[in-house]
Amino acid sequence: MFIKSNVDEQLERLRAEAEEREAKRVSEKAKLPYLDLATAPMQIDALNLIPEEIAKKLLVVAFELKRPTLAIAAVDPFNVEVQKVVEGFKKENYRVKVFVGSVRGLHYFLSFYKFVPKAAAPVTSRVNITDERVNELVEKLKGLENISRVVTAFDDKVQSVTEFLEIGLSGALANRTSDIHFEPEKTGVKLRYRIDGLLHDVAVNMPADFYKTVVSRIKLLSNLKLNINDRAQDGRFTIGFAAKEIEMRVAIAPSEYGEIIVMRILDPAAINITLPQLGLREDDLEIIKVNLDRPNGMILNTGPTGSGKTTTLYAFLRAKLDPEIKIITIEDPIEYHVQGLEQTQVDNEAGYTFANGLRSLMRQDPDVILVGEIRDQETAEIGLQAALTGHLVFSTVHANEAAGAIPRFLDLGAKASSIGPALKLIIGQRLVRRLCEKCKVPQGIDEIMRGRVKKFLEKLPTRVSRENFKEITVYGPSEKGCSACTGFGYKGRTAIYELLQVGQDLEALILKEAIVTEFEKVALDQGMVTMQQDGILKVVKGITSFREVEEATGQLEF
Repeated sequence: MFIKSNVDEQLERLRAEAEEREAKRVSEKAKLPYLDLATAPMQIDALNLIPEEIAKKLLVVAFELKRPTLAIAAVDPFNVEVQKVVEGFKKENYRVKVFVGSVRGLHYFLSFYKFVPKAAAPVTSRVNITDERVNELVEKLKGLENISRVVTAFDDKVQSVTEFLEIGLSGALANRTSDIHFEPEKTGVKLRYRIDGLLHDVAVNMPADFYKTVVSRIKLLSNLKLNINDRAQDGRFTIGFAAKEIEMRVAIAPSEYGEIIVMRILDPAAINITLPQLGLREDDLEIIKVNLDRPNGMILNTGPTGSGKTTTLYAFLRAKLDPEIKIITIEDPIEYHVQGLEQTQVDNEAGYTFANGLRSLMRQDPDVILVGEIRDQETAEIGLQAALTGHLVFSTVHANEAAGAIPRFLDLGAKASSIGPALKLIIGQRLVRRLCEKCKVPQGIDEIMRGRVKKFLEKLPTRVSRENFKEITVYGPSEKGCSACTGFGYKGRTAIYELLQVGQDLEALILKEAIVTEFEKVALDQGMVTMQQDGILKVVKGITSFREVEEATGQLEF
């Protein structure tokens, strides 16, 4: 058996060598460069430029894209259909470089098509809202009372489902809504908007019969099956709203009284945020910049779902965008597409998990990698190794605070000896509502509270500037709000942060596999400003209120 296996291996090697010799002969005849594809880097985004069916039929792949230059490998560059593919790219203003590879090498590249994210389900329809209609609806639908009055007009007269959705979607967008909820109950259906993190009732007791037609319309728009109502379905559709397009991510699930619908509004403007716009203090922003300039290491972001982690990490990626470096992401799912990034999506059915995807992406010669979430030991260990071997890695992990990320890694089974050297910065964050700049009101504070705030400021690390805190004024929301904030007293949200830099003291604790309180003590000793402290600073600056900070971080301790 051993001899036979050895002979098979020798034959396999001889066949491989013969194929490579043939590829070299063809390259010389065609006067094109030969390429050993088994050792060549390959970009997922480039591969996706040629449909898999065509690539397999013609044995041709696009494997590297550095705009406007596109590198293509082919077994037979003389093939007329291959030449048409090349000419097609040239007409699209690509500067095409053609290489000759072996059949074996091409099949190796073709195997990577399983890592190309499947295209989102095709949109069967879309909701288009003209500029004139938008201008008409904006004033009409500002404020929840106005939306409620218009949306519930079907009680008085028959209203088409199309018109109902147009009004509902326009009202959501006019009021900074992030999610739209339809919730069937015993007496009817409730419509709610999530605005700045809080849910608000828009309509209650919507007739069940009318709601069934709404469900059907949303399913049609999202390319979902109309006859399935006993299990969850996910889809998308597009709103052509004024001068931009907005994606709607739809999740439908069965419940006791009908199907629940949650529609997430994916506005590209939501992540088009630069580092200075994140709400970081100047001293924290400098720490971020220093760590982003590192050639390698891991930057972790922690916090619950909906705490703004994705927005922060995308701001980091935008800060790193450069034609000279390669940035690859693996996400679940890809919610926002960013020009200049190579984005891939988890596909568990195809075996493209965070761990498998990360292992595959490591062969693509990236400089910066974003892993959407570290959930298991394998992903944690591969991510840490990537950070130790010359890559800058961004990721998230579920923990209540920055210091809690280290015990979380240990619980996942990551090696303590790898965590310390790989981790460079851990970020904890929450979102708090911003006070409306137009109507916020000063709140009187007594001398006891004023003294507490002054002592709080004095105890902060020296790197925190005190220039803006000579006069202490605390603001709160206006009781009735104003037209700018549509009566809420708050408008928009900002993040509060804590930044934990991993140094020698923390590395020693990691090797001891210490508990979270020990990590917290060292973090505070080395000058970390906690999320609550950052929130209180934002209160004193007039950005948010004590109530918001307390709801995000717990009882105030200062």
